[in-house]
Amino acid sequence: MTDTSADDSAPSGSSPARPGRWQGLVRTRPELVVAATGGLLMLLTSGRYGYHRDELYFLEAGRHLAWGYPDQPPLVPAAARLMSLLLPDSPMTLRLPSTLIAATVVALSGAMARRLGAAPAGQVLAAVTTGICGFVLGMGHLLSTSTFDLIGWTLLTYLLLRLLQGGGARLWLYAGVVAGITLQANVLVGFLLAGFVAGVLVAGPRTLLRSPWPWIAAVLALLVGLPYLVWQGAHGWPQLDVARGIARGDSGSSASRVAFLPLLLLEVGPWLVPVWLFGLVRLGRDRVLRCFAVAFVLLLVVFVLTGGKPYYLAGLFPLLFAAGAQPFLDRVGRPWVVAAVLVLSTPALVFTLPLLPVSAVDPVIAVNYDAGETIGWPRFTRQVADAYAGLPPGTAIVTSNYGQAGAIDRYGGPLGLPSAYSGHNGYAAWGHPPGKTPALVIGEDPALLADSCTDLRTLGRISSPSDVDNDENGTVLRWCVPARSWRELWPSFTHLG
Repeated sequence: MTDTSADDSAPSGSSPARPGRWQGLVRTRPELVVAATGGLLMLLTSGRYGYHRDELYFLEAGRHLAWGYPDQPPLVPAAARLMSLLLPDSPMTLRLPSTLIAATVVALSGAMARRLGAAPAGQVLAAVTTGICGFVLGMGHLLSTSTFDLIGWTLLTYLLLRLLQGGGARLWLYAGVVAGITLQANVLVGFLLAGFVAGVLVAGPRTLLRSPWPWIAAVLALLVGLPYLVWQGAHGWPQLDVARGIARGDSGSSASRVAFLPLLLLEVGPWLVPVWLFGLVRLGRDRVLRCFAVAFVLLLVVFVLTGGKPYYLAGLFPLLFAAGAQPFLDRVGRPWVVAAVLVLSTPALVFTLPLLPVSAVDPVIAVNYDAGETIGWPRFTRQVADAYAGLPPGTAIVTSNYGQAGAIDRYGGPLGLPSAYSGHNGYAAWGHPPGKTPALVIGEDPALLADSCTDLRTLGRISSPSDVDNDENGTVLRWCVPARSWRELWPSFTHLG
């Protein structure tokens, strides 16, 4: 008898066809394909508009490297310094670490879904929902302390998930190093660790904490993060003053306690709520993983009560999407529903990435404050230079915030402007004008200036491109002859927030 079980389509004498590398990657690690696609989109759009005010500040802080600053640890300014050395004056280069971080977070969500038993379709859904989440898109577009916090939280939840599933003790050492490095970018990682420990104590498995390894990891994290903690202690813990200012609403992205939850749902993506809620419920029903659900709820309550920002919870959503993707698919059972959820979520791209022309961006700013703060800094500096040109030689420039000062330091040299002084956050320690030098003052409180200047005149106002409704549109430029030396006046001009 002739064996007919072989593939009749294969040529005689040929070996069975093997899938190409790309096909194999799609089949075995689909989350990597999603992550690469999202990363490419962010890379292609990262150079539009311009620097964010915080990025201008990071660039200048990178020229004053230290183990700490009043409002942040040293890692992000150091990253800004490194990227500016690689390719100066390039927002795309400055944001490359953020692009890579966002892509990594997307891949980790898919990997966590696989560890939680998701089929390839569930892994893809976890990666796609993470990639289209407003938090991930926003933090992947800009260089910020929150970007490094996002990857730190996601890596830690991945490692803790593996430990809860029986991973080896060396994972605790990895977790300690990750936590310590993240602490050098953003102190919020301490809330994640405290929330996780509280979740374990409330919901178990408490045996996890009876091993010496978690405590060794905690010591390791503290040792890695110690230089920043020492710096903060030596300077009177100014980070706490910044946090109190955020709770009062001093930050442009602060949220009231009443608005916290609605903004959280909006910023994650309202159409993605079912997916991550399935994940929260799934974790809550798992005897071993229940501590994650408890930690999320506890941290939500803590951040609402303390006046935190909704994005403080961003680092837990990759896990929630990973846990919820497969249950959502199983419950829905209809591909068109999944497709509809993803299609309806695509406006997040418009609200977080610079896709629209500047003339049409005001509706975006109403939802995403940070979009407005990336527009108009070269124009701002040119208008300052126009006002400065009519002032006596040697006039100083004093700004009310670090974004204004950072823009002048970045763009002002070729326009004949000196370096700017500012009393805002880290800038306050980098010097003040000498003696009783007259100054062009940008945007300061009129009452403060009335008490500080013997001659005070309005020189003009800043106008943003297309009259964009950002923080600098309408900012007043004034001429000030100081009543006393700037050394005496400087404490009144110094502020944190």
